[in-house]
Amino acid sequence: MIESTRLTKRYGETVAVDNLTFTVEPGKVTGFLGPNGAGKSTTLRMILGLNAPTSGSVTVDGVPFSHRPRGLRHVGALLEGCDRDTRQRGNGMILKP
Repeated sequence: MIESTRLTKRYGETVAVDNLTFTVEPGKVTGFLGPNGAGKSTTLRMILGLNAPTSGSVTVDGVPFSHRPRGLRHVGALLEGCDRDTRQRGNGMILKP
């Protein structure tokens, strides 16, 4: 179960997520819908412990995800990122040994 309680994230004066409370029951497929800048990715990043909330809390099965020693064996996520050269094609992004 994922539980968010009064989750808020601010970047300076910009509020990315504002007082968000929700519960996702086990086994339910859930998605976030909204326009660009609505806080969807920021919320997912807070659920996964990649960003700390400014206030509020979020837990996965009663525990903050960042406290799970093997978290990625419990939850999988693919978040869009901008930390790559957008001119590259897929085969240019494959890591080679």
